[in-house]
Parts: sequence; C-alpha cells; structure tokens
Amino acid sequence: MKITLSIFLSFAYLHGFADSFAGLGMSNSLTATSAMSSMQLQATETLGIVGGGTVGGGIVEILEKNRDLFTKMTGKEINVARLAVRDLGKARDFDTPATTVVSDNFEDILADGSIDTVVEVMGGTSLAKDVVIKSLKSGKNVVTANKALIADCLVEIENTVNEVNANRAEGEKPVEFRYEAAVCGGIPIISSLQGDFVGDEITMCTGIINGCTNYMLTEMDKNGLSYDESLQGASELGYAEADPTLDVGGFDARSKLKILMRLAFGIDVEEDEISCKGIPELTKEDFEYAAMLGGTIKLTGVAKKISDSDVAAFVSPTYLDNSDTLASISGATNAVEIQSKNLVRSTYTGQGAGRYPTANSCINDIIKVARGDINPLPFNSKGPGTLKFVNDFKSKFYIRMRYRDQNGITKDCGNLCEENNIGIYSILQNPIKNRNDACFVVMTDSVKLSQVKKFVAQIEGLDWCKGEVFFMPVLRDEDL
Repeated sequence: MKITLSIFLSFAYLHGFADSFAGLGMSNSLTATSAMSSMQLQATETLGIVGGGTVGGGIVEILEKNRDLFTKMTGKEINVARLAVRDLGKARDFDTPATTVVSDNFEDILADGSIDTVVEVMGGTSLAKDVVIKSLKSGKNVVTANKALIADCLVEIENTVNEVNANRAEGEKPVEFRYEAAVCGGIPIISSLQGDFVGDEITMCTGIINGCTNYMLTEMDKNGLSYDESLQGASELGYAEADPTLDVGGFDARSKLKILMRLAFGIDVEEDEISCKGIPELTKEDFEYAAMLGGTIKLTGVAKKISDSDVAAFVSPTYLDNSDTLASISGATNAVEIQSKNLVRSTYTGQGAGRYPTANSCINDIIKVARGDINPLPFNSKGPGTLKFVNDFKSKFYIRMRYRDQNGITKDCGNLCEENNIGIYSILQNPIKNRNDACFVVMTDSVKLSQVKKFVAQIEGLDWCKGEVFFMPVLRDEDL
C-alpha cells in the first residue's frame, strides 16, 4: 500500500496537482518527499562486471568518481552490484565499493535478477562468449570491450540480440549490445559508424589500429631501432603482451578490421580470409628506402570498395608519403580514416588502448544504456546487400629482394615482371657493403596482389635470391 500510494503521489506532484491532496491533510513538502522517494525506488541502473583487471578497475574508478554527475545525466543511480573475477585472492589496484559483492563465478551475475547490464571485460573467446550470450538471453544488456569475441562470434551475437528482442513483450525496452571499447579503445569510431554515416556511402575504411606496432614502427623510423630493440621497448612500456604475436603478426588489427568492415559495408567475412601480414620482416633498410621515397611505413588495416559490387581488405605494413595524415600518427596512438561520398574524408585519432581510454568507452556505453538510448541494430544490419568480399586488390607495391651477387639478376627481375604483366616504376639500391648479402627494391606500377605473389614465388626459386622476398602495398597510388 505504501509503494502504491507513493507512486500515485509522485505522479500527482510531478503534474502540478499537489494542492488536490489538501483534503487528505498532506502538505506539499510531504508530497514532494513521496515523489522523490518513488523516483529513487525506480531509478537505478544495476551493473554486474565480469573482469576485475585493468579495464574493470578503470570502470569502477570512473563510476565512483563521477557518481553524482552520472545520476544527473541519466536520472538513475548507477551501482555495481556484483564483480566477478578469476582469482579472489589477487590484490587489486582499485577500491571496490562497499555494496559490491565480489565472487569468482560469473553465474552469480546471471542469477541476480536485479542486474540490468552486464559489463564483460575479461577478454578471451570461450568463457566470455558464455557470459555475453547467456546475459543477452536472460534479458540483460551487455557492454563489452572484447574485439576478439565479436570478430569471432559477430553473427551469433547479432542473431541472439535479434531473437531476444523479437520475443520481448510489446512496449518492453529491447536489450542492448554495445561495444565501443572493442575497436581502438578510446576513439568513438563504433558510434560514429553506427550514427554518422547512415545516410552516406563509405568507399574506404583504413587506419592505424594497433598501438603496440605503431609504437614499434615509430621507434624504427625515428630512432633507427631494429625490430627486436623496438619490441623490447614496447614490452617495457606495457604496450606489448608477454606473447606479442597477436599484435606484431597483425591479427589484433585484423579482428578490428573485420568489425569495421561489417559496420562500413555490411559484409561478414571469416577472419582468415583477410590477407594479413605483420611487421617482423621489416628491417632498418626498409625505413631507409622509405625515406629515399619521401615517406614512412605503418601497419594499416584497409577495407575499400574496388568496384560497385566488390570490397577488398587487408592488414599489412604499407608505404605512406610523409604528407599523409596517417604518416604523422606516432607512438601508441591509433587513427581511423573513413572516406565516403558525402563527408569525403574523416579522420578519428586518439589512444587505442590502456586502462582509462578503454574504460572511458565502456562508461560511455553504460551511460547510453542507463539513459535509455536504443540501438536495435548494433551491427548496422542492412539485410542482403550487393557488396561481396574479394581476396585480391590493386596497388602499387614495394618489393625488397635480398641476393647473392651474380650476373643476370636485373635481367631475371625484368623478365619475370614482364611475364606477370608487372610494370616497374623504379628500382632502388643503397651502397653495397657485402656483395653476398645485399638487397634492392622494386617499386611497381599499380598491379594486383595476386600478380605480386606469383612474381615473388618465382623470384624466391632463383639461386641468387636469399631468403623470403618482402613486399607491401603503397597505401595510396598517388603517393609515388
């Protein structure tokens, strides 16, 4: 009876009918108190966070520091009711709110009917998948920073969201799946692609989308470090994982690129279909040759329309002219460039990883959910489209060959280029210090990747060629 009367009184108060209760012997102040009491009873956004590491700690810290502001922004008090961690005995570098229950079982969060939103920041693709799918099926919103999970299970997640919302009662708010922090940490590229380009036609999406490798390549370019030296520096600064393979191999960037492709072009493609080359093969010599050409080298993820019906994509080191905006992106910074018919060229730059940049993006998603923002199409579902993925593209290419000195090397290269219909734009060679271990570079005209691969395989079969031939595309044909 008390709750029913309180709700009734709050309705009357908020609509200016307080005087009508004078006959009940109730003052305006009592009516106002009852109204506020009712609002507080209903206006709570309750969170369960899975993962108490770097990002999870950052989320808790930001929520507590800005509690009053977030309440004013959303009209709700945002509370972390539960925190699930792997190891209860592990020391944490953040304070857990006194009202937060900490456990080592994420099922406790699923079983708690008071929790509105589950925040998954544990990483991985196995247990994290259970957390996300089960949370959605139980009617809870999900906020995640897990790019690997989304790239691996995008279609399943989308189908789950659609299925759950299709079965919601009429007028019931749909469950939300939000993942701003999954791609480029603190850069709001997901929300931009979800909202700023819906009436536009994207033609190219490219970017420096891995901070570890960008730091390493900056050090190799600016300070002349070797690959091993730059990797050691990245490890010491915490940019590289104990096993850096996902970063230096380009696989982390490929996961992000797959997500961006879906948002930009509506295309679902298996990750291993996207051509992926990392940075371990890069040497000081490559940066010397890039400088001779007036540019530098960056690991980029690229997805672009190559015709009205085809989209190509790749992750690779690429040559960029020094005048290019992306060439100036140094250190662990990320940048994403979107080319489109209406907005022409838009570039988003910022920190791509780290505790607070990533946590900040999670917080933004949490605030949107608490505020009642609705996005029923988290992956910009456009239905069956006319665009399809093709695993080939045209570009100018940089091809570096290491050799043992002998007659006929230039002739062999010329003959094989002619055989593969590859035009030579220029040939570069630094002074030779060791005639049995030297290298030169061929810059090609615009040709297909498949042509270059065939040429490289043939060169590697010749007795003067030492080791594998390194090649990479030029990001923009106009750069040479």
